[in-house]
Amino acid sequence: MQFPVSLSVKLLGAGLLVICAPSFAWQDKDANKLKIKGLREYAKQGSTAIPKITPYFKDIDAEVRREAVKAVVEIGTQRSLEPLAEVCGDNDPEVQIRATDGLVNFYLPGYVDHGISATLRRAGDMVAGKWVDGNDEAIAPDTPIRSEITDALSRLVSGGSSMDSRANAARAMGILRAKAGLPALTGALRSKDSRLMYESLIAIQKIRDQSAGRSVVFLIRDLDEKVQLAAIETAGILGPREAIPELKRVLDNTKSKKVRRAAVVALAQIPEPANHPLFVELLGDKDDDVRGGAAEGLGRLMTPEDKPLLVKAWSGEKKASPRLSQAFALAMLGDTETGSLEPLGFLINNLNQRAWRNVALPFLSELALKQVAARKAIIAAIQPTSTQEEKIGIAEVLSGTKTPDAIAPLEALTKDEDPAVAREALRSLRILKANIQ
Repeated sequence: MQFPVSLSVKLLGAGLLVICAPSFAWQDKDANKLKIKGLREYAKQGSTAIPKITPYFKDIDAEVRREAVKAVVEIGTQRSLEPLAEVCGDNDPEVQIRATDGLVNFYLPGYVDHGISATLRRAGDMVAGKWVDGNDEAIAPDTPIRSEITDALSRLVSGGSSMDSRANAARAMGILRAKAGLPALTGALRSKDSRLMYESLIAIQKIRDQSAGRSVVFLIRDLDEKVQLAAIETAGILGPREAIPELKRVLDNTKSKKVRRAAVVALAQIPEPANHPLFVELLGDKDDDVRGGAAEGLGRLMTPEDKPLLVKAWSGEKKASPRLSQAFALAMLGDTETGSLEPLGFLINNLNQRAWRNVALPFLSELALKQVAARKAIIAAIQPTSTQEEKIGIAEVLSGTKTPDAIAPLEALTKDEDPAVAREALRSLRILKANIQ
């Protein structure tokens, strides 16, 4: 039997396709291997190779695009920023994550070694990375961030290809203190995705723009405890008064020790005279953090009649954490002696303790900002016999005071014989002058 010529051609064509399709696939696979090998070689050539790499951002194969991003990130110079910001618009989640971490890495060298991109694992079309909570990394407040970077990250937070890439972009904006990205971050709080909401809250904390305070209040009673705790902490830092009734409601109803502690500390950060009886009642609570929070609350209310209560609490306290809070409260009420047995001196001494340095530092910063007498006492505490940790800590404290009287002591520290002290003093002086202007 003979087939019509036209049908024979069709069958022959179909047969050729069946036979040749695997061959084309192998050719594509081999071609991609060559591209990836070439991209890895380009990465070794430095920034001059970037124009050769960026055309691969448009490659049809996602694996090639991922390798191109890795190459640009590895080069890591300022010339990498524009192409990485551009490729954030790729539709592949891994490309988005790697580009995001590459942008952060320029401002925070070494970040790609421990950011989420360092832990990415693929399973078919799915990509996942290991998240670590409690991220506290952030660049110096006076570091300028290019607008195209903030724009690219904002678009990712609002509409990345996966929730992980969106959450990773939110984390990046916090590390970069990208204030211009606040609208995207506050919008993400209503995403219903716990990871994205959590990372957005932590980012908002780092940016510290009080205008964002109201946007977090509705999450104070979130059902996810991790999100709830982050929202409570953020409300305390930003201080929206609308948060007070919600915090008190949570305090009255929660069964979680963590939430109870966080609510007391947040209330202590938003001075409200009506909360005075509550703080007096909690000053003797059995929970260390609650006692500390109550002391902070009384300190910020600055009611002179509370000093005997605080002196009694300070004298009888055995635990370091609430004792630091009580020392802060007494200094807020005017106890500014810096002897080793005095409250303010106790705070300064704890700059030498790795476990408590990051607790003492914000207390000293708040005192130096809000209390002239305390600021003068802290400045006077800088002595030739002061330790490296004390000098560096006090320099950082003075950087946030926004007052000209901190310039001279910082200038003196820039001439310190310890290079680490001199470097921190120079950085702090730069930040201070920028804030005064």
